[in-house]
Formats: sequence, C-alpha cells, structure tokens
Amino acid sequence: MRKLVIAVSAAALTLPVAVSSPADAARHRHYYSRTCHHHGGTTGAIIGGGAGALVGSAVTHGIAGPVIGGVGGALLGRHIQRHSKPRRCY
Repeated sequence: MRKLVIAVSAAALTLPVAVSSPADAARHRHYYSRTCHHHGGTTGAIIGGGAGALVGSAVTHGIAGPVIGGVGGALLGRHIQRHSKPRRCY
C-alpha cells in the first residue's frame, strides 16, 4: 500500500509539469525585433586617459598635470569612440 501511495503521489506531481497548455505555448513564443547597439566608449576612455596622463606629465611636473590630463583624455576618448562608429542594428 505504501508503494502505491508513493507512485500515485509522484504521478500527481509530475502530470501537471508534463502536460503543457496553449497558454504556456503562447507565453514562450519568440518575437524577433530589431535591436540597435552602440559603443559604450570604455576602450576610448581608457586609452584617452592614459594618453592624457602621459601628455599632462610631460607638460607639467607635478600631480595636477597628469590628473587633469588623464580626466580630460578619458572624456575626450569616450566621446570620440561613442560618436565615430555608426550604430549596428540587426
């Protein structure tokens, strides 16, 4: 009797999972839409920041030159990378 109760309860638990309804099929339908990706500018910010820090340290001999050059170069590099390449849409 114990095995029968376990078998019936196992079947009762797996039956709703095994049978899917049309509502489940409608929920899992894939809709393909056009998505556009733009470049974030992270690589441009890193390269621009490094180049700006080098130029800033060559121009002035202190801590302010490399810091200001690095920040300015990072902002300029990010702007250039974000606006130089067109958006890719697919």
